[in-house]
Amino acid sequence: MSRVDRYGWAIDRGRTVTVTVNGRTLTGHPGDTLASVLLAHDVVALGTSVRYGRPRGIGAAWTEDPTGLVQVEEPFPEPMLLASTVELAEGLVARGVNGRGRLAQVPDHARYDRRHTHCDVLVVGSGPTGLTAARRAARAGQDVVLVDDRPDPGGTLTGTERIDGRGSREWVADVVAELAAHPRVTHLQRTTAFGHYDDGFVLALERRTDHLGMQAPQHRARQRVHRIRAGRIVLATGAIERPVVFEDADRPGVMLASAARDLLHRHGVLAGHDVVVATTDDAAYAVALDLAAAGARVEVLDARAAVPAGWAGRCAAAGVVLTPATTPRGTHGDPDTGRVTAVLAGDDRREIPCDLLLVSGGWTPAVHLFSHVGGALSHDAALGAAVPGERLAGVEVVGAANGTLDLAAGLREAGGDTAPVAEEEPRTPPLVLWRTAGDPARQFVDLARDATVADIARAVGAGMRHLEHVKRYTTIGTAHDQGKTSGVLAAGITAELTGRPVEALGTTTFRPPYTPVAFAALAGRERGDLYDPVRTTAIHDRHVRAGAVFEDVGQWRRPRYYPRSGEDMAAAVLRECATVRGAVGMLDGSTLGKIDVQGPDAAVLLDHLYTNLVSTLRVGRVRYGVMCGHDGMVVDDGTVLRLAEDRFLVTTTTGNAAAVLDRAEEWIQTERTDLRVRLTSVTDHWSVFAVAGPRARHVVGRAFPGVDISNSAFGFMSWLDTALDGVPVRLARISFSGELAYEVSVASTHGPALWDRLVAAGGPEGMTLYGTETMHVLRAEKGYPIIGQDTDGTVSPHDLGLGWAVSAKKADFAGKRSFARAANTDPARKQLVSLLPTDAATTLPEGSQIVDFRDDGVLPPPPVPMLGHVTSSYHSAELGRPFALALLRGGRDRVGEVVHVPVGASLVPARIGGTVLVDPEGARRDG
Repeated sequence: MSRVDRYGWAIDRGRTVTVTVNGRTLTGHPGDTLASVLLAHDVVALGTSVRYGRPRGIGAAWTEDPTGLVQVEEPFPEPMLLASTVELAEGLVARGVNGRGRLAQVPDHARYDRRHTHCDVLVVGSGPTGLTAARRAARAGQDVVLVDDRPDPGGTLTGTERIDGRGSREWVADVVAELAAHPRVTHLQRTTAFGHYDDGFVLALERRTDHLGMQAPQHRARQRVHRIRAGRIVLATGAIERPVVFEDADRPGVMLASAARDLLHRHGVLAGHDVVVATTDDAAYAVALDLAAAGARVEVLDARAAVPAGWAGRCAAAGVVLTPATTPRGTHGDPDTGRVTAVLAGDDRREIPCDLLLVSGGWTPAVHLFSHVGGALSHDAALGAAVPGERLAGVEVVGAANGTLDLAAGLREAGGDTAPVAEEEPRTPPLVLWRTAGDPARQFVDLARDATVADIARAVGAGMRHLEHVKRYTTIGTAHDQGKTSGVLAAGITAELTGRPVEALGTTTFRPPYTPVAFAALAGRERGDLYDPVRTTAIHDRHVRAGAVFEDVGQWRRPRYYPRSGEDMAAAVLRECATVRGAVGMLDGSTLGKIDVQGPDAAVLLDHLYTNLVSTLRVGRVRYGVMCGHDGMVVDDGTVLRLAEDRFLVTTTTGNAAAVLDRAEEWIQTERTDLRVRLTSVTDHWSVFAVAGPRARHVVGRAFPGVDISNSAFGFMSWLDTALDGVPVRLARISFSGELAYEVSVASTHGPALWDRLVAAGGPEGMTLYGTETMHVLRAEKGYPIIGQDTDGTVSPHDLGLGWAVSAKKADFAGKRSFARAANTDPARKQLVSLLPTDAATTLPEGSQIVDFRDDGVLPPPPVPMLGHVTSSYHSAELGRPFALALLRGGRDRVGEVVHVPVGASLVPARIGGTVLVDPEGARRDG
């Protein structure tokens, strides 16, 4: 065991936790991570690399680790997590990742959710600068949210630092206690801000129960995505130590210097006993001295010729050997485990035995969140890293994230005049060193991708000059760690190989998420039935009792057809169609979208949304309308009822209800904010039943004996309000079948009772219930298009034969200008037509392509010009034969011609016709 007494402020030594890694049982303490437990048991090799299968171990103490990947098996299966970030929990089972991880084979039954939060100030990072910034905002009376990805606040403070005259951990505890006492402060640890977007919007993932393992409460969400909207964002995300590239620096036992210090102070783990520290920066000296004080033999190799005098004296006093002007050139390793056994130092490659090699090549500010929102970066030659290069409105970067590595100066940036005072050794300039001399093929730059200096040289040799191109060619920076340690190294080495300054290479683009986020967390509760909710109408149980076969339409479960004994779908639909055309049928149309539009400017809005005039519609009347996108292509259609001078009821297709409402809201919220109009979705408020067929007037008249529903009193495309047993009911003369039809609407709570009343009234007329399949056949026989089936986003109203629904009087409406484009007036555009197979027997499959008629009946070799495709195809009881609708190039000019439709290995001839196949005179509409 490599546990050290007097260290380990984060662990609870009074309790023991048992875990299993690679089949071996290990013990640790609450507050440990898998990485700290492995190193406490001297387990250094963990898995193998993705490309070459080289041994891999723990490379860092937190999310910057490119190598220490594990596959968690219990208590929840999770692929490719970092051992350094997996907190210990009883019963945890994991194994090292050999090459590539694998997805879980069992369902994840954990809960995930999200929360929306608004605040004045969001502080990201609870290190010393983040705590100072949060305290400053809280004292100013602002609403503050403080998030940090680690389990405990304080960042990388070890407790050896002095802030405001006391130990840094004591200072952290005092600040945290003060923040907890502020009612307007929300403090979230184990919460990673993984994405930063425009207008102060940040996504953060809180790991709520991962650390509890099998003891996690089942009712509590495992992880939560916080959607935070902040007036001001303070990024106190710190900096990431980077390595120096040299031969075979990817062995287990080679890690960042700061990681060894963090493991010692946080977890009480001495990661090695014979330690070599290779550095270009002052920060590694504190590491060397701490490890020596904990009992390790330590030797420091400083690449700088001039060693800081203060640190040199302290090293001498502590027995730490210090060799200046010396860099590592390579390593030796154990032939069985791969663990480092020696470092080869200097030009003479002097062999220094060690079991832990620590590397510190300087610090890279964690500017990822600043870059996410488009913040420009600039290269700081002294740091050898990118720093924020501009000021963004509403965003403040402080401390090490801003390139200010001095603790006292960082606290001043965050705290202003009230900043705490830090005591620390003066810093001397680091040496920017990307790599040492050696074999490029064995100098690993990105350990997660097994990418080497040789790979960068090949990219440069292939002509790559911009850093983004080199990144894509080599895959450097595209693994789980997103190049946290390798990105700046790749830039520096590319600059060396091309002879250009780093700043001339451009900068890479950091993209969310900052660290990997499980898809389950992003989905939240929208999984299973909640991912695609099943919506049912108020009379669903009536459909079930009637034996309906259902289909899903826009999340609604709708009756498709009502089979009787021995009927398949084809037989049931033929019967339903024949009954509606010959007598009467009833359809549950409650799923159609319904939007209540109110306000003095309601008509102005609808005139913009629809291609025809709505403002001229009289109260009590109904008008059919088409909506187009700005490209002039149809996006939806439906009816508009004018309920009052300042109130309309808009109906939409079932699947487009939400999109139409969103479209209208976007217009009044962004383009016409002056309009006095309000929109309310009322789809669920109303049950709507369509009674259609030549006997429909008898059914409705029997149900509403006090209402005059004659043609003269109640004409087509009009509506009226009445009551049934004191319950308000709305009747409308609207038909989607071409038959005499009434839409009967009532509040959904009364839907079942009204349905039962109409069923009873229809009994003497032989009324049938019919579903969506019959509805599709009836409307297709009349040439009525279904948006999304007979359209594909490239179809205009004129293509559908709906030019009559496009106003020539309106000055403007959505899509009008696009109608004048040459492409939209081309007579060869695809147009909606009917197709009648000449054999009167073949049903053309929907989606079938259409080709010119071939005299020999043989499809020529490809490429074969396609004229269009079949959009709808059915067997018609009324026509006694199959028919189809199709989009065909120049279709209306080809009426009467015969084309071929490939079906399987055959060419089926079909005659082009107009779209209205049943009752072209419209005589049936009025009964």
